[in-house]
Amino acid sequence: MILASALSYTYPVGIRPALRDITLSVGKGELILVTGPTAAGKTTLCYALSGILQHEFGGTCSGYLALNGRPVNDYTGICELNQLVSMVFDDADSQLIFTSVEEELASGLETRIDSKQEIEDRVSEVMELCGITHLRERPPYTLSGGQKQRVAIAAALAMDNEIIILDEPTSELDVVATTRIIKILQDLKTRGKTIIIVDHSLEGYRNVADRVIIMEEGHISREGTFDEIFPGQQGSVKALYTDPDLKPYTHKDRPVVVSIDSLIKRYGTIEALSGVSLKLYEGEFIAILGENGSGKTTLVKHLNGLLRPDGGSVHVRALDAATAPVIDLVRQTGLVFQNPDTMLFADSVRDEIMFGLENIGSDSPERVISDVLTMVGLSGSESTYPRHLSRGERQRLAVACILAMKPGLIILDEPTTGLDGKESDKMMELMLTLQKRGHTIIMVTHNMRIAEEYADRIIAMENGRVTGDYHNMRGRAS
Repeated sequence: MILASALSYTYPVGIRPALRDITLSVGKGELILVTGPTAAGKTTLCYALSGILQHEFGGTCSGYLALNGRPVNDYTGICELNQLVSMVFDDADSQLIFTSVEEELASGLETRIDSKQEIEDRVSEVMELCGITHLRERPPYTLSGGQKQRVAIAAALAMDNEIIILDEPTSELDVVATTRIIKILQDLKTRGKTIIIVDHSLEGYRNVADRVIIMEEGHISREGTFDEIFPGQQGSVKALYTDPDLKPYTHKDRPVVVSIDSLIKRYGTIEALSGVSLKLYEGEFIAILGENGSGKTTLVKHLNGLLRPDGGSVHVRALDAATAPVIDLVRQTGLVFQNPDTMLFADSVRDEIMFGLENIGSDSPERVISDVLTMVGLSGSESTYPRHLSRGERQRLAVACILAMKPGLIILDEPTTGLDGKESDKMMELMLTLQKRGHTIIMVTHNMRIAEEYADRIIAMENGRVTGDYHNMRGRAS
């Protein structure tokens, strides 16, 4: 189904090739797992194998690539390729453009199926398969990151194409949703679908992937079975809140940074938060865990004024978050969004960071920019256009923008999305350093390893409520 030989590619403004001498053959019914460090070229490989590079991006491409026995350049364009290949991008927001989940799934089918009833049946089938039936009428922009990701996957599966390419499909999914999606992909493989998966997380793929490809610096460095590449690694999906070192949380003798009392938030008729009460203390490293749609992101958006309470109260130090000007809340609270692209708008890395510094009137902005870029490992990228960075690099840039503002409270919404294990640990070590300097760290995540290893307090949420509040004895912050 896919044949590449000596395939190389350089982006239009790139200095070095993003892909180098890729030679790869993928047969019908194979499921290939592609992994490797951040910025290794994995996403670019997805773009190439879907034909997007050759037909949309421009740049310099050499070598040979054929899909279903036909050179990719012989296809008339993306519209024709979309009849063969479905791709799920690492940024679900870039694919969701309609006013309801049902419309998202039906839109592509309307170009292929004449029968309205057949379209409705197909949409219902795929929504049930992906566990999103209850989201049928919801506007995508109101969904959590994990819910958006499942909708994007469902939209791709609805097309029933022969080749399915998924870039970080489980990066924002909880354990239950991840297990469901991997089972769906396994079933599709048995039906003869050819599947390419890019993922940093290896959990659950041992008995599913036919081959594993390791990418480094734009080329394939290793290739083999899962057992050959990762001998002894279990690859199982770990459930939340099962660690014996999680003890019920007890009050700390520190100043209260955030006080939340009976907080209620509604999206239309949906109650996203149902009477949440918490006190967060200065210098804590807190992980908020829970399934997709449990209310984690909705909760933290109340701390910097992005959302206002529909009931109850939120106080950040002396500020009433229901009425305080956003600029005052932002000086106290920095929030790194789940999707870094929602934060990035400038023409260079330097300008992204400078925007916030100008708002607070920094007296030494150039030094601050240099310092925070060093902290997040992006030194030397000051003039780079942010959209030309990898997903993981964009995530680190978003963190740098917040660090430059020096807020006492730092909130990270899924901070390890798009980062490999090494990069994730570097990010967490940075947070530990900031905690030691007196910052309070709040991390929304579904990554139990990261939460258990680094946080000293773990708060569990479900259906808009706090269901557990634990002191983590094993965390490095403890």
